[in-house]
Amino acid sequence: MGLYPADIETKAATIIAAYRERRWMITTAESCTGGLIAGALTEISGSSAVVDRGFVTYTNQAKMDLIGVSAKTLEAFGAVSKETALQMASGALMRSNAHVAVAVTGIAGPGGGSDEKPVGLVHLALTTRSGLTNHREMRYGDIGRHPVRLATINTALEMLLRAVE
Repeated sequence: MGLYPADIETKAATIIAAYRERRWMITTAESCTGGLIAGALTEISGSSAVVDRGFVTYTNQAKMDLIGVSAKTLEAFGAVSKETALQMASGALMRSNAHVAVAVTGIAGPGGGSDEKPVGLVHLALTTRSGLTNHREMRYGDIGRHPVRLATINTALEMLLRAVE
C-alpha cells in the first residue's frame, strides 16, 4: 500500500504512462493541497520523466512571487476564485518546462469559509502550451479537511487525464 488511496495511485500511474508516451511534462501550482498533487504523481516510479516541478503557493505573496498572480486579481476576486486559479496555472506553465499545468486554490476547512465562499469550495485550472484552458469550480461541501483535499487531488488528476486524451 502506498501513501495515497488506491484510486489516486491508479490515476497517477495512468497519467505518468500517458504523459511519458507523449513526452509531455507536468507542473503543478497548489494552494489548499499543499503539494499533494505533485506528491501523488511522484509516488509513481518513473515520474521524473513527466513531473517537471511543483509550486506550493499557500499565501497570496507566494502566488505573486513564485507564479506571477496579479495583486489586482487577488484584490478583486480573492485567492479562491476562477481568475486566480487560471493565473496560477498560466504562471506555473510559463515558469516551467512543462507542457501542462494544473492549479488548485480553495478552502479545505474546517474554518475560513463564508457564505459567498464556503468550506469545500475549490477552483481548479489547467492550461497547456497548445492553448487548451480548462476551469472547474467544485463545491465538495464541509466534509472535513482531509476529504476536501483528497477530492481536490482526484479532480486535478481527472483534469490531467482528460488533457492527454
